[in-house]
Amino acid sequence: MIKHIVMWNLKGDTADERTIAIDRVKAAFDGLIGKIPGLLQMEIGVDVSGVDYACDVVLYSEFESSESLAAYAAHPEHLRVKAELGDLRTARHQVDYRP
Repeated sequence: MIKHIVMWNLKGDTADERTIAIDRVKAAFDGLIGKIPGLLQMEIGVDVSGVDYACDVVLYSEFESSESLAAYAAHPEHLRVKAELGDLRTARHQVDYRP
């Protein structure tokens, strides 16, 4: 198994703009559940801490193997989501690890 965690900061000058961006990210990734072979679990979380160094959104996912994660990265549905949301982010951080 491999765990894949991605965190983003999103564009938005107002709280409403950020909320709209967060909702778009959440809906787009939730739409991938059940469509990607080897994807065991996926969860989108939204920061509630409010600290200035926190990211806005986190994606937590588990894959059967490194090969499954690589297939996800190249999967047409993932590429569609990536293209759809690419202009929303201001920063991205990623960690992939084996438990």
